[in-house]
Amino acid sequence: MPETEASILPPPSPEHRRVAAGQFERANQVIATGHYDYGIRLLLSCCKLDPANLIFRQALRRTEKTKYKNNLRGGMLAWLTTIPKRAKVKAAKSARDYLRVLELGENVLVQNPWDTGAQTDMAESAEILGLLDLAVWSLEQARHKNPRDVSVNRALARLYEKRGNFTQAIALWELVRKEAPADAEAHNKSKDLAANETIARGNYEEAVSNQALLDQNADEGEETLTEGDGAAPEGGRPNVLTAPTLPEASAPVVGLPTRDRTARDAAPLRARILAEPTNHENYLKLAALYRRANEFDLARETLELGLGPTGNPPELTFELADLEIEPFRRNLALTEAKLRSKPDDDDLRKIRIRLLKEINTRELDLHRQKADRNPAELAHRFELGVRLLRANQIDEAIHALQTARTDARFLWRSLLYLGYCFKGRNNWRLARRNFEECLRNIPVGEDAARKEVLYQLAQGNADAGDFTAAVDMATELANLDFRYRDIGKLLDEWQAKLEQSKVS
Repeated sequence: MPETEASILPPPSPEHRRVAAGQFERANQVIATGHYDYGIRLLLSCCKLDPANLIFRQALRRTEKTKYKNNLRGGMLAWLTTIPKRAKVKAAKSARDYLRVLELGENVLVQNPWDTGAQTDMAESAEILGLLDLAVWSLEQARHKNPRDVSVNRALARLYEKRGNFTQAIALWELVRKEAPADAEAHNKSKDLAANETIARGNYEEAVSNQALLDQNADEGEETLTEGDGAAPEGGRPNVLTAPTLPEASAPVVGLPTRDRTARDAAPLRARILAEPTNHENYLKLAALYRRANEFDLARETLELGLGPTGNPPELTFELADLEIEPFRRNLALTEAKLRSKPDDDDLRKIRIRLLKEINTRELDLHRQKADRNPAELAHRFELGVRLLRANQIDEAIHALQTARTDARFLWRSLLYLGYCFKGRNNWRLARRNFEECLRNIPVGEDAARKEVLYQLAQGNADAGDFTAAVDMATELANLDFRYRDIGKLLDEWQAKLEQSKVS
């Protein structure tokens, strides 16, 4: 499929948006009463008025599938009656009238919402038009009838790669490889992505630690600145408790991981859950065990299993929310692994930025909920401040980090991020004050942080015209690591300017 970076479709006019919104609201009303045909006509009109709106198409497809009771074949003799319509889709595609392909494709899907050919043609056209979300969704829909379709899985795997969804791409390339062992592309892609995943996994644990959080912010510099089932009765806990049905070790598909070590470590935790089904800590520990073993589905299953017996405690809901972010983190780790081998790849850089923003948005919401739920725990306030800074919500970040610095555990890190905050507000006096206090409080052994603070102080003083202080900080940093960023070159420049100022 050809590559595009942004939609080339002109946005709908305000009048078209207004009409489409009204028809969409009306469609939802009539569909709720069972009038599917009328609702489908209204939704088709919405898609024509605003072709890029994925919500309209999702509602349309749900309604079509409901009409045909999810029979996977559509209306009576749809394969025969849609032949002329499918021919029109092909003709529009040959004529490169890609918007027309989307319109005519929907006419086919009205009679058979599982028509693979129409959906793949629409996906190709959507990608050419720059509608990548629509292209991905169309291919995901095309897989519903036959999840092992080689051509669909291959096309979707390529799109997943393009969008940075590398973990999903790996799974699909593996499916293609199994279904078509002679497919050289699938073999090479599966091998390449798996190798990158192994590299990324090796760096992943570090990437989620507090120190790597610091290192990432330091390396990015100013880029970061721009850029219930089982409900309980009243009282919160169920009155009658039933031991949860835990997966058995003999059923690896829905149960314990096949690796002996994980199964052995999980056994006592499973026993504790059976003995104390209302203790949420045991569910958290078992989920954490599965998570460390990269068994994310089992971790999610364990947490969901505990919601009912434990009365939906926030600890489980927060952990579930964090688990939902995991695929984005893994994709980011894979993207960075690929970037190490292709440092000049602009597409990978764009994917990385998009993933960073997505992860930060989700983590920001999660840590805000945690901080609101338990304001006395300043760890949540610190994590919230970091995410607010990355989202460029600087004033809120300052408030959160100034609160967090009262806890000795987060003092020097809070001061570092406060330095970034005030630097982002163009207040070098306050930035310097926080960086200097941070430098005094960095513990022994935190060499990466010490280098970063020295660099920020050197660069900030130079920007403020204080070359004496800049040279002092740069000299101390160069003495630690002369190759840190471009400090050697900058030190020469600042020394020259300092000497020039003395002469003049």
